[in-house]
Amino acid sequence: MIVQPKVKGFMCTTAHPEGCKAAVKKQIEYVKSQPGPKTGGYKKVLVIGASMGYGLASRITAAYAYGAGTIGIIFDKPGKEKRTASAGWYNTAAFEKFANKDGLYAKSLNGDAYSQELKDETIELIKKDWGKADMVIYSIAAPRRKAPDGITYRSVLKTTDKEYTNKTIDLITGKISSVTIPCASEEEINDTVKVMGGEDWELWIKALKDADVLEEGAFTVAYSYIGPEITHPIYYNGTIGKAKADLYKTADRIDAEYNDISAYVSVNKALVTQSSAAIPVVPLYMSLLYKVMKDKGLHEGCIEQMYRLLCGRICAGGKVPADENRLIRMDDYEMKEDVQNEIIKLWEDVSEDNIKEIADIDGYWKEFYEIFGFGIEGVDYNADVEIQTDIPSLAQ
Repeated sequence: MIVQPKVKGFMCTTAHPEGCKAAVKKQIEYVKSQPGPKTGGYKKVLVIGASMGYGLASRITAAYAYGAGTIGIIFDKPGKEKRTASAGWYNTAAFEKFANKDGLYAKSLNGDAYSQELKDETIELIKKDWGKADMVIYSIAAPRRKAPDGITYRSVLKTTDKEYTNKTIDLITGKISSVTIPCASEEEINDTVKVMGGEDWELWIKALKDADVLEEGAFTVAYSYIGPEITHPIYYNGTIGKAKADLYKTADRIDAEYNDISAYVSVNKALVTQSSAAIPVVPLYMSLLYKVMKDKGLHEGCIEQMYRLLCGRICAGGKVPADENRLIRMDDYEMKEDVQNEIIKLWEDVSEDNIKEIADIDGYWKEFYEIFGFGIEGVDYNADVEIQTDIPSLAQ
């Protein structure tokens, strides 16, 4: 089958198996190219949310910087007849095959990470193959969650104080307009905390600890985003911000409750995702941010940032560097004063006449398509490809 991108609104409904494979290989090669050899590090790493973005990059870094065995929790669909698999499926298939070839342990479990069933399945795999895990990376972002009480909660992206009006851009047409984001109800805020907060992360750690499958001195980290004042009404002070505040409290609670576990939250830089393109205000900010950071030589993709997190912060030896709230600030380049001052000026000046000159719209779309394996150098997109690809550990 010849696979081309099919974008509907802000959704890409296809993924390219060879493109995803090439993208995974590129990330592996980046880690391999870094100065080494690395010493220390965690050797039995569980990544919850391992098929895309920061979770995938974390898995690749742990494996190829430290030789770690990895278990990845994914929630992806295989290819069927004329329908491609999800990008995460192709990413995971490619990673496992590369890891196996390089003599690295890599297995994956596919299912709802929020469910007790998958937690139990993970515990059994750890007992069988490792005995115990020494690191747990939590990298889940989902629009809904079925909680242990049986209720399905749905998250919303709204403000929590009052309506917020600012500029936004239609990335397809380049049209800049004004958008007003409504205020959430208390129920919507609480539901968003249920989905995007720290409850499930804490349930994972409790389940693993109760089953005695965590090494003494284990490390766990979850991922978050804060962003600049421009996006604070949506993120930091919005419904997602309330959920992330709960995530931060969860890290402190895990760290305090379990004397032999270190728990942190890493605040990462803004990232192009399938959902971020549809969030008001954010795409315009990110297209300006990418332009400024690239001009200053500060731009990082997922793999560069996760390599810096694991090798430069978490596994560097000594106390993990964190701010006064115990947050690991991997958004330090994004939040540099000169970067943000320049973005504020550009934000005031941006218009449809100058958007292509002062923002990186092309770069934004390039990263969007690369998520799904398109636009990757060296891939022949006119060639027939097999869309039904096995993930080795799931085919056993």
